[in-house]
Amino acid sequence: MQKIVKPYNDSKLSKKEEVEKMFDNISAKYDFLNHFLSLGIDHIWRRKTIKLISKKKPDFILDVATGTGDLAFAAEKKMKIKKIIGLDISNGMLEVGRKKIKKKNLKDKLEFIQGDSENLPFEDDYFDAVMVSFGVRNFENLNKGLSEINRVLKANGGIYVLEFSKPKNFPIKQLFNFYSSYILPFFGSLISKDKSAYHYLPASVDAFPEGTAFINELEKVGFKTSSSKTLSGGIATLYSAFK
Repeated sequence: MQKIVKPYNDSKLSKKEEVEKMFDNISAKYDFLNHFLSLGIDHIWRRKTIKLISKKKPDFILDVATGTGDLAFAAEKKMKIKKIIGLDISNGMLEVGRKKIKKKNLKDKLEFIQGDSENLPFEDDYFDAVMVSFGVRNFENLNKGLSEINRVLKANGGIYVLEFSKPKNFPIKQLFNFYSSYILPFFGSLISKDKSAYHYLPASVDAFPEGTAFINELEKVGFKTSSSKTLSGGIATLYSAFK
C-alpha cells in the first residue's frame, strides 16, 4: 500500500490540496532554490532525460507536473518538436512558467495548463511521449496517475520519469542523508519562507517506491519494456517504459 506523506499534515486537506498549496507558496523562489540546492546537477539530469526521449523523435509531448517548466523548456531547445503541453496542479508555478514562455517567445511551441495528473483532460492515445521530472512522488494516488498517463499515450508511446532516489553506497548515502535532512531543509525554509516544503521533500523521497518497486507500478498499469538508470551515485533515477 502506498504510504501517504503530506507537506503540512492538515487533516482537513488531501495530499493533492496540500501539494498545490505548497507549490503556490514557494513558486516565486522555486527556480532559484531548485538550481541552488541541487548545486546545478539538475541540469545534467534533465539533459540525460531529454537525450533518452529524443531517441524516439516524439512530435507531441506532455510534461506532467511541469512546475515552472524547466524540463519543457530544455526539451524544446534540444529537440525538434511540434508542441509540448505542460500540466501542473499549482497555478502559482505555472504563472512563473508562462512568463518565461512570453519572454522566450515560445507560445507556438509550449502551452502550460492547470490540471490534475490523476484526471488528465485529454483524449485517449493523444501524446507521443509523457515526461515527469520530480513529480510522481507528489501524486496522491500513484496507480491512478500512472494509469492516466498510459491512457493518453499513443500505442508504443513512452513515459519518461526523472525522480529522486536513495543512494545505497558509502559515502554518497551518508552525504545525501545529511544534506537532505539538515542542509536542504535549513536553506529551503530560510529562502522560501515555507518551513514545511523543504522538510516534505526528503520525507516524500523516503516514501517513494523507487527502483524495481516503481518499475512494478509501471507494469501494473500496462507499461512494458521498462528500464531504469541511476544517476549521480543513486541520488536520482531515470525510468522509461512504453505502452
